[in-house]
Amino acid sequence: MTDLSTARVGLIGGSGLYAIPGLQDVQELSVETPFGPTSDRLLLGRLAGMEVVFLARHGRHHHLLPREVPYRANIWAMRSMNVRWLISVSAVGSLQEKLRPRDMVIPDQFIDRTQQRPQTFFGEGCVAHVSLAEPFCCKLSALLADAAEAALPAGSTLHRGGTYLCMEGPAFSTRAESELYRSWTCSVIGMTNHTEARLAREAELAYASLSMVTDYDCWHPDHDAVSVEMVIGNLRANAEATAPILTRLMKQMSHERPSSDAHTALSMALITPPEHVPPATRQKLDLFTSPYWGNWNQA
Repeated sequence: MTDLSTARVGLIGGSGLYAIPGLQDVQELSVETPFGPTSDRLLLGRLAGMEVVFLARHGRHHHLLPREVPYRANIWAMRSMNVRWLISVSAVGSLQEKLRPRDMVIPDQFIDRTQQRPQTFFGEGCVAHVSLAEPFCCKLSALLADAAEAALPAGSTLHRGGTYLCMEGPAFSTRAESELYRSWTCSVIGMTNHTEARLAREAELAYASLSMVTDYDCWHPDHDAVSVEMVIGNLRANAEATAPILTRLMKQMSHERPSSDAHTALSMALITPPEHVPPATRQKLDLFTSPYWGNWNQA
């Protein structure tokens, strides 16, 4: 049984969210990882009684393209700091009329259209295949949705469930692509969450996303009227709206620490016998895999 009594919550802030209001007793930490430096220094503190670790996905000055984000380093660093629940706060575009700017979505599925980023910790002599049929933790997503619904600003709506289309970027979609994604019944489009979710599952972190709509994607007839000022205004409004949501969620999680199937995702996923894993690879992976090597049974 995974011991969650001292585990922490990780918060990854996307476009517009480079700090967490209300974070107390903050320590700024640099974490060395086998996968290079993280996007920025990590902030360890307390929010509503819960220990949390915050990281700005693109760096606090937003200097990293979506494909340049060091996803493996970020997730490895979170797990090394005993994070077992990871919440992504992200800006997204809407692919459906009912998902309006400044609405929030708690997605439950992905379609991945990225091409230029590492999506696994494994390889180099060690094979593992985790299940990603349900890429978001349903328990963590439900708690996040409850907190968001209770703390949403006036005029915004929470949408539970939906498919997040993850594109490569940094350019936005063509209109034909946008219409294709709509025909797939995708809900929102972004450039980061799927990569995080895959790696979080391999690192045995429960993952959920608070996807904040900034504008309609280019399929919408009013898209040409969208200005940079409007998008930035929506980014700021969404970022401000996260503080009461996260505070409410952390208050709940300080009393309720939900177990997740993600916390044991590697238990049936490791394929390569440990004696055949190269030492250098083993050193990179032991943070996640060490509980399982001792119980290895080839049968």
